Amino acid sequence: MFENLTNKLEGIFNNLRKAPSLNEAQVETGLKEIRQALLDADVALPVVKKFIEDIKPKAVGQEIIRSTSPGQMLVKIVYDQLVELLGGKAEGINLKTVPPASILLVGLQGSGKTTTAVKLAKNLEKNLKKKILLVSLDIYRPAAQDQLKVLCEKNHLNVLPIIKDQLPLDIAQRAINAANLAGTDIIIFDTAGRTQIDLNMMSEIKNIKASINPVETILIADSLTGQIAVKLANEFDKAVKLSSIILTRVDGDGRGGAALSMKQTTGKPIKFIGVGEKIDDLEPFRPDRLANRILGMGDIVSLVEKASKDLDEEKIRDTEERLKKGSFTFEDYLMQLKQMKKMGGMEGVLSLLPGVGKVKEQMQNANVDEKLLSANEAIILSMTKKERDNPDIISGSRRKRISLGSGTDVQTINRLLKQFKMMSKMMKKMSKSGNKGDIPPELFNQLK
Repeated sequence: MFENLTNKLEGIFNNLRKAPSLNEAQVETGLKEIRQALLDADVALPVVKKFIEDIKPKAVGQEIIRSTSPGQMLVKIVYDQLVELLGGKAEGINLKTVPPASILLVGLQGSGKTTTAVKLAKNLEKNLKKKILLVSLDIYRPAAQDQLKVLCEKNHLNVLPIIKDQLPLDIAQRAINAANLAGTDIIIFDTAGRTQIDLNMMSEIKNIKASINPVETILIADSLTGQIAVKLANEFDKAVKLSSIILTRVDGDGRGGAALSMKQTTGKPIKFIGVGEKIDDLEPFRPDRLANRILGMGDIVSLVEKASKDLDEEKIRDTEERLKKGSFTFEDYLMQLKQMKKMGGMEGVLSLLPGVGKVKEQMQNANVDEKLLSANEAIILSMTKKERDNPDIISGSRRKRISLGSGTDVQTINRLLKQFKMMSKMMKKMSKSGNKGDIPPELFNQLK
């Protein structure tokens, strides 16, 4: 997420931090580099200009020049301004109305409205304990209504039954009646999209909005389209008056132009971001945490929250106890692999750690591959319990049997056994020393 921008900003700030003192010329140069990094990230020019104008008086003032740690102080100034640029504070979905509360999702075709509707419903059901009904108003795209139905059934969510040839306004009214009868808290309406904005689409959305009186009219916009998404938001806001925005595919956005420009340009808050394809891959948009990630400081709070939801605390404690006693088995390693997969794989975990650019560079240098971790999991699952507890008994014949069971070859198994010995030593070493610094190269080299 925003990897290109993060790498550039990390480089700029690393140079500034190294300087024992900063003069005005050095700060000016740093601000020019920050300006260029934001422009390269596809942030709108007026937004970049205002950002630098707001920072400059604080950055070149006597307070930072005389500071004992001027580089660090400049980072703090940029961080504060980034938080402001992103919206200042997190804003949740507005549900201040007599139930059922209607939420209207709008956007272009292909922006991810339908999948986002399901993700949003799951999020609100899980975190706010609300009863939700999903409704497809898209009678134009082939199988659009069926798509929502299938996704809802897969994720155990309520969806309005399909009645063939019914018009969007009639569907909306039927949904409200059904929700009232069922004691539903929230109705999420998934509207039809087009490949581009047209008058018919806007007219239909206006009529639907007037009919259902939604508490939220949310634009679903693709982060990867950058400034096109920002222009789209302005167009939709003029036509149907948006209340907020959800950005999709943020996990694949290496630049970040849409997220950094949206609030300043449209005045509408981003409330959620889509960070993957899984049902739980919809995160509340928190400006302070995202600013941390953009500046390469990581997002430890989100990592802890994610871990508390996804990880088995009892198993982790058991593993920690065994490590303290100098014991580490394939069973422990298997548990770690499964837990990491739950948290979005190695990429998902590393994206929330400070200095992520440096860590990813270490991974690339060590040729670490997510597929290799999946192969390791298959190999361990093909072992007997005795073999997992005591890898030394894995003879040639056992390796052949494990390779057949895991769909790998003996060479891959030999590599895993060698890797495991090194990892076991490393884990013992780290547990004794309590190492909390940079991840040692040996930890990556063992995965080659």
